[in-house]
Amino acid sequence: MVFSALFLVSVAVWAQYETNVIPFNGLVVDMLGQPLRNVRVFTFDRHFYSISDRKGRFGLSNVQDSDTIHIIYHRRQYDIPVDGRKSMRIVLGDQYVEQVTQSVELVNLGYGYVSRRESVSSSAGITGEMLRRTGCVRILDALQGLVPGLSVTTNMMGEPTVYIRGINSINCDTTPLYIVDGVEVSSLEMINIYDVESVEVMKDAYIYGSRGANGAILITTLTGRSGPNY
Repeated sequence: MVFSALFLVSVAVWAQYETNVIPFNGLVVDMLGQPLRNVRVFTFDRHFYSISDRKGRFGLSNVQDSDTIHIIYHRRQYDIPVDGRKSMRIVLGDQYVEQVTQSVELVNLGYGYVSRRESVSSSAGITGEMLRRTGCVRILDALQGLVPGLSVTTNMMGEPTVYIRGINSINCDTTPLYIVDGVEVSSLEMINIYDVESVEVMKDAYIYGSRGANGAILITTLTGRSGPNY
């Protein structure tokens, strides 16, 4: 009975995540229609990107109508305004973008199109504006849609369980280390998402010893930007 309730809560949380995170699918091909592999695609943060697969496919999340898609191929960058498109089929010439169209097929395929979407480095820098653009109220819920590998579930008491690297510590606790303006805290629930300037999610946080076995989430607030830099 308890398991069923926890399962339903997890499903509800994932459903909310799916609602807040909008998939944006794309395809990059050359002038002959051949897919281009290993094209880096991002919007306003080059550290948060997608890489096209062997079929030229890529996926992003929460792309806004007014954003610009940046793609890097063979050390050359191309900037393509979204202009309200919900997907992109991009034809690259030798030195310029030959054609950009929206594909209904790409839109309809949703999350099933690209199995692995955005990638980030082991330490991902996220701005407060990126958090707020997800539409989430809680910081952890917003991060779940921005950091691959980070999972948040909520129990019946409304308490979150967070996974960054999985179960690493000897007591099977999965809670990462939380540091706000250089001070370790037990929870992020009291931090207003509108007060956040930046977030760094560290999947490898062994610089903090055993406390960082499950990773770390470092938050700098707008009022604490001049505090200690960890």
